[in-house]
Amino acid sequence: MIKKGDIVVGLDIGTSKICAIVGAMNDEDEIDIIGIGICNSRGLRKGVVVNIESTVDAIKRAIEEAELMAGVDIDSAYVGIAGNHIKGVNSHGIIAIKNKEVVQSDIDRVVDAAKAVAMPLDRQIIHVLSREFVIDEQDGIKEPLGISGVRLEGKVHIVTGSATSVQNVVKCVNKADLEVKKIVLEQLASSEGVLTPDEKELGVALVDIGGGTTDMAVFADGSVKHTSVLPIGGSHITNDIAVGLKTPTIEAEKIKKRYGCALTSLVRDDETVEVPSVGGREPRTLSRKILSEIIEPRTKEMFSLIKKELVLSGFNERVASGVVITGGATIMEGMPELAEQVFELPVRIGLPAGIGGLVDVVNSPMYATGVGLVLYGFESQNSAKHNGSRGKKRFEKVFGHMREAVLRFF
Repeated sequence: MIKKGDIVVGLDIGTSKICAIVGAMNDEDEIDIIGIGICNSRGLRKGVVVNIESTVDAIKRAIEEAELMAGVDIDSAYVGIAGNHIKGVNSHGIIAIKNKEVVQSDIDRVVDAAKAVAMPLDRQIIHVLSREFVIDEQDGIKEPLGISGVRLEGKVHIVTGSATSVQNVVKCVNKADLEVKKIVLEQLASSEGVLTPDEKELGVALVDIGGGTTDMAVFADGSVKHTSVLPIGGSHITNDIAVGLKTPTIEAEKIKKRYGCALTSLVRDDETVEVPSVGGREPRTLSRKILSEIIEPRTKEMFSLIKKELVLSGFNERVASGVVITGGATIMEGMPELAEQVFELPVRIGLPAGIGGLVDVVNSPMYATGVGLVLYGFESQNSAKHNGSRGKKRFEKVFGHMREAVLRFF
C-alpha cells in the first residue's frame, strides 16, 4: 500500500495538453512512475490561461485518469508554468560575514540582498536560483557553508512572471480541488528529467518545444545562467499545414504527428500522404515531400529564433556539450538533424531518465516536463527534510549550551 506522503504529482499545464504524472519512492529509494493522465488542453493560449472553466475541466480529467492508473488519491501537485510573460534576470548581492565563517543565515542574507531588485507591481518572483558564491574574491564556490572569510558575494538568477497569469494557473488548480505545492518553471523541471550533471557542468542549452511556446534554459558550471520563453511552438507548424494543405486543424495535427518530417532531404520521392478535405469533399493524396516543404521553413525559423536568443544571452560560447531539444514537437522526424544544421552544435533529443516503473510509457520527449516536475518535487521534499533536521540539530546544540550555563549558575 502506497502512503499519500510517499507520492509526488507533477502537473504539466501546456497549451496543447494537460499531463498529470504520479511518482512514488520505492524500497531502494528510487522513483517509480506509477500513474499518467492526459487530456487535451483548450483553455490556454501560448502558455497563458484564457478560459478558466475549460482548463479546470481538463485538469480534473487528467488527474482522474492518473488516480485510476496509480490507485491513489491525489490532493496536491507541483505545477509547471510557461508563457511569454516569464522573464529571467541575473543579479548579485554583497554582505559582510558576521563571525568570519559562513553560516546558513549569511547565505540567506546574501540571497535576500541579491533578489532586492526593482520590480513592477504586476510581477511575481517564481524562482531565485543560486548561480555561484564569491568569498573574498575567490569565485566559483557552490557550497559556501563553513568557509572562512570577511565578504560574501552571491550571484543568482531570478525568474519572474506576470502576477495575474501565475494567479490564474493557481486558481485553476485550486478549482480542480488540488493544492499547489510549488509553481515551477517548465524548462527548469524538464532539465531535471533530461539533462545529465556532466552536461550542466560543461555547458548546455535546453530547448523545450511545446504546443504554444518554446522554453529555453542555459546551464554552465552546474547552474542556470539564462532562461527565456519564445511565443512560438508546434501549433504554428500545425496551422501552416492546415493552411497549406487546405485541411481542418485537427486533421493537420494528426498528419504532422504521423507523416511530418522537418528535413525534406530525408523524405523519399515515392512517399504519399492522404489529406482529408474541408466541407465534405473527397480526400486527396499528396506527396510527403510537399508536406515536408511546408514544415521545414517554419521549423528552421523556430530554431533560428532560438539561436538568436542564445546569442543575445551572451552564453552561446558556454554550451560546449551542445543543445538538448525536448517537448512534444521534437518527436517529428528530422528535428535533431535540422537543429544541428541551424545551431552548428551537437544536438540530441532529451528523453526522461533517472526513473523506474512505467518507463516504456513515459519514454517520450512529450513527458519530459511532467517527469521532471516529479523529480523536482522529490528533490524539494528531501532538501526540506535535510534543512529541517539541520535546524533541529542547531536548536538542540543551542539548548544544550543554555542548559549547561543554567546548571553552572545553580
